[in-house]
Amino acid sequence: METESEPYVRLATLRQLHQAVAELNTARSLADTLQTVVDGIVRGLGYELACVNLVRPDGDLVVAAFAGDPAAEALITGRVGSRPAWERRLTMGENWDGLRFIPHTEGWVLMEDDVPQWHTDGPDPRFQDEWHPEDRLYAPMYATGGELLGVISVDRPRNGRRPGAWGREALQMYAFQAAIAISNARLRANMQRALVRLEREQQALRASEESFRQAFEYAPSGMAIAEMGGDQHGRLLRTNDALCRLLGRPASVLRRYSFSDLVHPEDIGTLLRTSAEGGRAELRLGRRDGTYVWVSLRNSVVADAADGPRFLLTHVEDIEERKRHELQLAHRASHDSLTGLPNSAELRSRLGARLCRRPQSVRAGAVEALDAAYEGRPEAGGAGEHGFPPEGQHPGQYHAYDGGFPAAPAPAPGQAADAFDFPGAFPGSADGPYDHHVHTVAPATDVDDGTKGLAVLFCDLDGFKSINDRFGHHTGDAVLIEVARRLTTCVRDGDTVARLGGDEFVVLADGLGAADAADLAVRLRNAIIPPIRVDGRAVRVGASFGIGWASCGMSADEVLRSADQRMYIEKRSRSKAHRRAG
Repeated sequence: METESEPYVRLATLRQLHQAVAELNTARSLADTLQTVVDGIVRGLGYELACVNLVRPDGDLVVAAFAGDPAAEALITGRVGSRPAWERRLTMGENWDGLRFIPHTEGWVLMEDDVPQWHTDGPDPRFQDEWHPEDRLYAPMYATGGELLGVISVDRPRNGRRPGAWGREALQMYAFQAAIAISNARLRANMQRALVRLEREQQALRASEESFRQAFEYAPSGMAIAEMGGDQHGRLLRTNDALCRLLGRPASVLRRYSFSDLVHPEDIGTLLRTSAEGGRAELRLGRRDGTYVWVSLRNSVVADAADGPRFLLTHVEDIEERKRHELQLAHRASHDSLTGLPNSAELRSRLGARLCRRPQSVRAGAVEALDAAYEGRPEAGGAGEHGFPPEGQHPGQYHAYDGGFPAAPAPAPGQAADAFDFPGAFPGSADGPYDHHVHTVAPATDVDDGTKGLAVLFCDLDGFKSINDRFGHHTGDAVLIEVARRLTTCVRDGDTVARLGGDEFVVLADGLGAADAADLAVRLRNAIIPPIRVDGRAVRVGASFGIGWASCGMSADEVLRSADQRMYIEKRSRSKAHRRAG
């Protein structure tokens, strides 16, 4: 631009400016765009040096692109100037309609700040608008919202003069277009990064889904996905091959069911708790053939951060073999290994479950106390007016509640309270006036007065020791097994036949009167005394029975001791010959 008033010079400059701006839009990356900006200034706007100082995320400005001098480019590219130092520069000197010009007469104060700069010494200007090497001209670039994007710095005009009005306007327009190009380049870079990140996330998601699918489908134990919420809550959406094999049903059929349709009726409560809370449970699921298999269910609620719970992931492990071993171990611990009958510990456990520490008796005062406990309500416990039994009911049958009796004494130190000793069973207690334990009572005498109780028949075999001594333990064991079988066939379902040890057996029979218990003892003795054949040899044993009665207020050992004593009384009352003959 030799003379700015000459139209052809302006036209040539405008063409160069148009070409430089056009090149801004061809750059493919942010780095290419920045370099195109400085190259366009050197080629099209008549400056020997140009650089772009780009605002970083932390606010400072970095020399991002340089053109015109390789030595200067190597020296200052990548160096950073602080934001306060740049703000100071953009408020100094002269404001040229958006440009900032700092003449060398003022710029000397900037020599020591931290903004990267390149300059050479030179003589003082010979005329008023001559460019001095220490003059500075900046073109700030702003985003649409007014945010500073960066600053273009130019130096050494080729005509050696400070730019006139036309040169200033050209640089200002170019800075405006450069800001647009840089913003677009940043937007494209952000979009490309977002697309790359999205693609990576999708790849990771696809890989995760494939890993889950393979882990789900080929897991050695059963896996299922079920719905959560809505009308179809719990319905199976997907099952793997292992679960289909375990239940003997194809996947297409299982999708019609939920676990609540397949679970054993006794385990439905356990399933519902586990499905609602997640966690683990052991229960039984139905097979296609009608049988049930023990499984361990581990539920995990798979939730979405926005939508909440989405589905239930269930791991189903076959524990049938373990349960079978557990039942076998429990059976061995509670049953006699020879006869298969409940052993002494199991007998005491069953007997103790029927007893509590409070003795039960029926007195006039008890009925009156019940009347007070029920607050005169005849419907409570089926009592009639004023708390007395309904007409026709025997007083001995009036024992379902124990609301009016004084509390049992506290257990001695080290003695555990009975499982049926409810402290809230008495009037005035915090838990209410009712005792839901049905007390066990015993007939008052051996004469049958209509009272029904829990009979304990203690059986001791007569003549068994001589069989053991004469024929050996093999024969003795065979006799015990046969006696156990005969006793079991003579009692009702729900009665208990147990072996205490040696040749002693105990029968628990509930709901018997005194006469009923005596008749049962006779039937059992008659079932035992017929000959027992062992290895082609017939042997005979007799049996002595003692009848005891379980009653609340007694311990299991006391009940057994009472029946044992009655058995010995009965045994001594009969001669040895009569014992063997039954």
